[in-house]
Amino acid sequence: MDLQLSGRRALVTGGTRGIGRAIVEALADEGVAVGFCARDAAEIAATERALAAAPGAVTGSVVDVADGPALTRWVAESAERLGGLDIVVSNVSALAIPDSEENWRVSFEVDLMGAVRLVTAATPHLEKSSAASILAVSSVSGREVDFAAGPYGTMKAALVHYIQGLAYQLAGKGIRANTVSPGNTFFQGGVWDQIEQGNPGLYAAALALNPTGRMGTPQEMARAVVFLASPVSSFTSGTNLVVDGALTRGVQL
Repeated sequence: MDLQLSGRRALVTGGTRGIGRAIVEALADEGVAVGFCARDAAEIAATERALAAAPGAVTGSVVDVADGPALTRWVAESAERLGGLDIVVSNVSALAIPDSEENWRVSFEVDLMGAVRLVTAATPHLEKSSAASILAVSSVSGREVDFAAGPYGTMKAALVHYIQGLAYQLAGKGIRANTVSPGNTFFQGGVWDQIEQGNPGLYAAALALNPTGRMGTPQEMARAVVFLASPVSSFTSGTNLVVDGALTRGVQL
């Protein structure tokens, strides 16, 4: 299937590891010019080198999404460099799971306000696109109570509500807005890799909950994001796509 993405322009936050890195790669493979950000300059450079041969150009920048002015500048500078924007993906998360006041604060600033600031800065550019799309990466922890209930799960739930509100508010401007909620996703150096090493009991319990007998991959989550972002999905807006291998049991009505 031709996703009609070649020549489009996208921004992705948190693009050097895990799901974010897979999203950047999947978009670039479709011929999208991608700007991504992260906090580690060495990881950014490594990602640029790894994707240098992709059909779409990939450019990284050092940005902390909790820094509102820096995030706004990055969006403006990227839009100018790319000649506009068609897609923005809010992917970065603080992954602040333990219930502490500091984790509530950082989760709000990174997970939720990082998305709000990205969308606010990008909207004037998206309004000029013929296929504008906003994506946010939420989590199944925002859909049901699990071990990550607290700051992480709460902000992921708020993110779904925020994006679905945007879908309604921006529909008249031709801008779609959707979320993807990944289930447990394993990659080297990721949270589930760390849990497997540090808390094997929790890892085994989480793995046993999934009827597929495995966790998802970043690439599986990225494909869902890229499809929803593409013009092929032009009548899909306000959707929360759960990609979890039947992990969650609740019925979405």
